[in-house]
Amino acid sequence: MIDIIASTVKELRDLTGLGMMECKRALVETAGDMKAAEELLRIRSGIKASKASGRIAAEGMIGAHIATDGKSGALVEVNCETDFVSRNEDFGNFAKSLAQLVTTKNITDLEVITKSTLSDGRNTEESRKELVMRLGENISVRRCVRHTTQGRLALYLHGSKIGVIIDYTGGDEALGKDLAMHIAANKPMCVSIEQVPADLLERERLIYTAQAAESGKSADIIEKMVNGRIAKYLAEITLLGQPFVKDPEQTVEKLITKKSAKINGFTMFVVGDGIEKKSDDFAVEVMNQISKAKGIHGN
Repeated sequence: MIDIIASTVKELRDLTGLGMMECKRALVETAGDMKAAEELLRIRSGIKASKASGRIAAEGMIGAHIATDGKSGALVEVNCETDFVSRNEDFGNFAKSLAQLVTTKNITDLEVITKSTLSDGRNTEESRKELVMRLGENISVRRCVRHTTQGRLALYLHGSKIGVIIDYTGGDEALGKDLAMHIAANKPMCVSIEQVPADLLERERLIYTAQAAESGKSADIIEKMVNGRIAKYLAEITLLGQPFVKDPEQTVEKLITKKSAKINGFTMFVVGDGIEKKSDDFAVEVMNQISKAKGIHGN
């Protein structure tokens, strides 16, 4: 067997970002040819990524970025299979670099993103496949959004699982951060009543009407009951109608009126929202995480 020195293995590891043992095996198989070993690892990482792609990835993190001028910003959701991997530093850096890419290059098409180049000069898809090989899980870029504004953008991240960008005019920086935090806590559907979908409102009205009809009260009383329920519902799902999280005695609408501000729009991403999660045996999940920890820290 050809003798591969540690410095050569380290050089290949620096080039690919993969584990020491995988790099050493590739060098042995290619008789120490650095270029051939790198190509071999890229091929293998692609194969491993393909095998992992069918597994459910409902964990992950929200990558976020705001441009230095504060006029553009982005959120990106990157998914993996376990919360353990979502806390990996390289996984986090990948999500953040994607948000920076979306912001600076004005790219929101996921297919175009996979073919684009990150700030470190590496191709997005190659970087993803290398992470899959190194961390042993399906990793996918699920969605992204980019905001631009003539006013201000504010960003709030609740850990790495909830991300909010809000576009507003007037007020100050502190107001923007407070509003973004409020959105993360109260999860409104939209800014104002006018933005509530008509079909959703009609569905709720039909439900409330059927419920009220069981009371046996007269038609005019039922109508008042339904209108009251609808008003309460709209206050719950619209940002302007919600009690402000830091001062429930006033609504968000009253707050921004006092601050001479206007909310133009917002986006909130919650990791795994809408993805059906697989329920694994707890003991098996713990053992899988222990195995991954040994693999990651043992390289």
